[in-house]
Amino acid sequence: MKAWSLAAALLLAAAIPLPVSAKSPAASTPAAAPHFSLPGRGGIVDSDSLRGKLVLVDFWASWCGPCQQSFPWMAEMYARYSGKGFTIVAVNLDKERGLAEEFLGKHNVAFPVAFDPSGKTAKAYQVWGMPTSFLVGPKGEILSTHMGFDPKNSAAFEAAIRQGCPQ
Repeated sequence: MKAWSLAAALLLAAAIPLPVSAKSPAASTPAAAPHFSLPGRGGIVDSDSLRGKLVLVDFWASWCGPCQQSFPWMAEMYARYSGKGFTIVAVNLDKERGLAEEFLGKHNVAFPVAFDPSGKTAKAYQVWGMPTSFLVGPKGEILSTHMGFDPKNSAAFEAAIRQGCPQ
């Protein structure tokens, strides 16, 4: 039996949208989101600076088909809720920044984009499919995890954003 490549596993995982709770069955307290400090389009993006906001941390790559669909939706959510204490940080995992910039040229977004070519932040968040999004509460707790993107599930995801907005 042949071993699967990481890219094949990520592509398969991207086809399966799964909302996953960040709470373990044994614990009633949400897990703390791992800290990150990454280069971004406008400077360093540091997770500590996002405290007090509801944050969608979205891991993506230029080759990811579902990411092509999720970016317009995220842009809409950012426009709709950024004035209510919500933000998005899109963390790119491409090894070559030029590939990410080409993707971003097709998706003009106002929310922060960070670059993690080493994948260390993705590993800290235990990302294993593209895209994977973490809804992080104002105190830095992971409220929910969503792998993949399916427009049919976007209304429920938006409801979680609306409910979690601090303002």
